[in-house]
Amino acid sequence: MKARKTPRITLYSTHSCSHCRQLRAWLKQQGLAFREFDIQRNARAFKEFQRHGGRSVPLLVAGDQTIRGFDAKRLPAQLRKAGIPL
Repeated sequence: MKARKTPRITLYSTHSCSHCRQLRAWLKQQGLAFREFDIQRNARAFKEFQRHGGRSVPLLVAGDQTIRGFDAKRLPAQLRKAGIPL
């Protein structure tokens, strides 16, 4: 039997976004590995951001879940739904 693989977490952000900084810090505090892309500095990341329906940052993609904004109270349940163990 194969072990289930933890879904990948990708954060789309901008350098000047305070909610992005808060989300980044929260993810680190939880010990979660994630990739981060600045959509103002990376055209390819901006296209991916748009493909995920992004209109504002932060935008978090966890597995097949797209999570818009940062709400520390709702985020744990949203990540568990995506298959991210907390």
